[in-house]
Amino acid sequence: MGIAFDPRYGTSQGLSHVIRYVPLTVLGWGWVTCGGLAIVAGLAGTRWQPLGFAAIGVPAGMWGAAWTVTWASGDYPPALGAAAAWAGFALGTVWVSGLQERPHPMEVSRWT
Repeated sequence: MGIAFDPRYGTSQGLSHVIRYVPLTVLGWGWVTCGGLAIVAGLAGTRWQPLGFAAIGVPAGMWGAAWTVTWASGDYPPALGAAAAWAGFALGTVWVSGLQERPHPMEVSRWT
C-alpha cells in the first residue's frame, strides 16, 4: 500500500504518464484487489487458476507498458530497468500459466 499512501520518487516519475489519468491510490487499491483475487483463485482449485494468473499478470503487464512508455518518451531514463522487470514478470506469469501440472499420486490411484 506504499504506492497509494507514500509513493517513492521513482515510482511517481516512472508512472507519470499513467497518473495523469488514474491516481496512485486507485492503482494501489487495484494491486490489492488483484492480489486478493489471485489468492482466492489459487485456493479455489485448478478450475480457477486462469483467473489467478490473469489477476497477477495483467497489472504487471500494464505497469511494464507504463514504464516502457515513460522510458521511451525520455522523461525518466531509469524507467528502463523497471520496465524490463515488470515486463519480465508478466511474461514469466504467462509462461508459468501454460505449464501442465502433474497429477498428485493419490488422485491418479483413485482413477486407475
